[in-house]
Order: sequence, then C-alpha cells, then structure tokens
Amino acid sequence: MLAEFLPRSIPLPVISADLFLFYNIKFYLKGWSEMALRKILRESDPSLFKSSRPVTDFNERLWVLLDDMLETMQNDNGVGLAAPQVGVLRRAVIVDTGDGVVELINPEIIESSEEEAEDYEGCLSCPGEYGYVTRPVHVKVKAFDRNGNPFEIEGDGLTARAFCHEIDHLNGIIFKVRARRMLTPKEVEELFADDKDEDEEDILSKAVGVEDD
Repeated sequence: MLAEFLPRSIPLPVISADLFLFYNIKFYLKGWSEMALRKILRESDPSLFKSSRPVTDFNERLWVLLDDMLETMQNDNGVGLAAPQVGVLRRAVIVDTGDGVVELINPEIIESSEEEAEDYEGCLSCPGEYGYVTRPVHVKVKAFDRNGNPFEIEGDGLTARAFCHEIDHLNGIIFKVRARRMLTPKEVEELFADDKDEDEEDILSKAVGVEDD
C-alpha cells in the first residue's frame, strides 16, 4: 500500500521488547548488511492473484523475510507490504502507518465496524495508479508475531484501511478489484497539483487511501 509522507525520527523499528532485543542482537553480532531490498511484483505478475499459504515455521527464514519486507517497504515510502508482493506466497504482512511497525503473521479480521469510509488508495504493485475504495473505519485482527505468539490488534482509519488492503493481498486481491473507480491520469495530476516540487517517488508515497502498499 502506498503512503503519505510519514516522518520516521526513530530509525530502529521496534514494536516490542522481544523485537527490540532481536534487532539489537542482529545489529551487534551480524550487522544490518543482511537486510536486503526485494523486488516488488507488478500487477502483471500472476502470483499477485493467488492465495497465500499459512506460515507454519516461525524461524530465522521468516525473520529474514520480515526484515527484508520492512526495508523494501520503507525504501519505497510505503505504509504496508504483503509477502506475495515480493514473490513469497505466505501469509505475512508488514504495516507502519506512523505508530510503529506491526508484523502480522497468518492474520484474520475478526471484527469490522458497520461504519465505512471511501478514500483513494494506491499500491506499491501498481505504481502511479489510484482508486476510490470503501473500507471499514475500524477492524480487529488476530495474528501471530514472528515468534509464533498469538495476539490481537485493533486499527482505526488509515491503519484499518492498511490492514484490510494488505490482508486482501494474502487472498490474491489487489485494491483495483475493490475500487469503485480508478482515477484518470488527469485526476491524479490534479490531486497532486500542490506537490509540483515532489518527484515521482514522493508522489507515489502518498498512496493508501492515501498511503502505501
């Protein structure tokens, strides 16, 4: 999912004491060089339309995937990224809408509000394209962390939208399928008319409902 510009004053993305310890051990013993950018698949790739399999092994291979996804997402100014977008058909998602990194393994939406809102979304797999999508304004998700511990998390507004957008990816659904309509090139140009000094990467970073994927 694409994202509005969200300043990150803290370079180390931690969401728990366990994750903080993991990153520090990795930094001091192995170094950040192990993290790598992965290629983001585009809409033309049929893998994006396949359902992902559940994660069954919570091991270092999963941790490397999550680390690489985070680096890739941040490199493209996104607020969300799903494993199938980097060619891995496993149910794993990364989201960061400004309140810290959330890792969702085998996520399921277990509650969603009746109230919905329409906003424009973009996706890192569909650069430069935006469409109006209706999503619930509040959702509750159950998932596992990288160590296999179950937890539940709630999201409102943009976070709820990001959760829905990324979990859709795990089911082979891209936002364009749910869009009421896509914006024309002229509408996109007008939408970002006040951002004339931004380059294409900055504009793409405004995507979800105006944010990332």
